[in-house]
Amino acid sequence: MDTGYANLIDQVTRLEVLRRTQEIASGKDFVAGVFVSDDPDSKFDQTAYASGMEEIESAGGKPILFQSYGLITQSDTEIVQSYQELSKHCDAFLFFELAKVFAPFGQIYSLNVYRELMQIPNAIGAKHSSLQRMPEWERLNLRNQVRPDFRVFTGNDLAIDMVMYGSDYLLGLSTFAPDAFALRDAYWRSGDSRFHALNDLLQYLGFYTFRAPTPAYKHSAAMFLKIRGWLNSDETYRGSPTRSHTDIEVLQKIADDLDSLIRGSK
Repeated sequence: MDTGYANLIDQVTRLEVLRRTQEIASGKDFVAGVFVSDDPDSKFDQTAYASGMEEIESAGGKPILFQSYGLITQSDTEIVQSYQELSKHCDAFLFFELAKVFAPFGQIYSLNVYRELMQIPNAIGAKHSSLQRMPEWERLNLRNQVRPDFRVFTGNDLAIDMVMYGSDYLLGLSTFAPDAFALRDAYWRSGDSRFHALNDLLQYLGFYTFRAPTPAYKHSAAMFLKIRGWLNSDETYRGSPTRSHTDIEVLQKIADDLDSLIRGSK
């Protein structure tokens, strides 16, 4: 996925990550990103997308399709047709809407395009990363009207309470503290009021770490995971934006508060 530097790693690394994921998943479902690197004047590369989809599916995963310049610079009709053709290369897939604050090759589709993509039979869900509530609410409303089994995965790290409105999530923020997100979700499922305090703290972490430049959240994640003892290094993949290490003091305070909330749940 995007948190795993999908737009930066080479093919050898990509296949090794896929192999390890297959081994760790051990038969369980997982989602992996199909990324096609191109330039602003590139044509849509269906062959490269299809190859990536087939690699993921052969490893037991479900592909989620990252956008590319060649994909988004087409007309709306051509975009829909491109997804329809790609859908023939797998049993099930997800697609991705990515605001340009995350990547220059991203685009938030019109609601009409989204409606058409949602109705591709083996499109099972989509990640929406506009960082805005209104277009996500519109997609949830459309989902409820047109295809209730379709899953809208929020990518809004500035509004992680979208689960309260019916979104699922593929949040970059959840990689900072998957244990805390699991606890938050358990609270929500059981109607436990402790959901709100934990959600508020996680949202504070999101506001801080997803500030501009937004893609540098990956370095924030590495620093936070190192603070928590989950990583030995906070170095990021070459070419990825970085934060100042002065962030560590703030991240340490959030980590301490988070650990207190988690301990208090036991």
